[in-house]
Amino acid sequence: MQTKLLDKGHVALPASIRRKLGVKTGDEFSADIKNGNIVLTPTKKKVYKTWITTSPITGMAVLTAEEGAPKLTSEQVAEMLADFP
Repeated sequence: MQTKLLDKGHVALPASIRRKLGVKTGDEFSADIKNGNIVLTPTKKKVYKTWITTSPITGMAVLTAEEGAPKLTSEQVAEMLADFP
């Protein structure tokens, strides 16, 4: 994935990366150089509240998160459930 260096040294992160990391406008990052690469690391992760409710449509238990929580992909869910007993 490619991006450009913009005015004043700004770099645009592609939307897919922002969603995957759950970062939003105003989030802070530490910037480092490692092995000749620029490495940006989010410095503060917001913890989103989650709870289990019952779906009014299926009657099954569903996990619900507060507004603004990043969306999970099917692959992420499968990875989390892989070690579930």
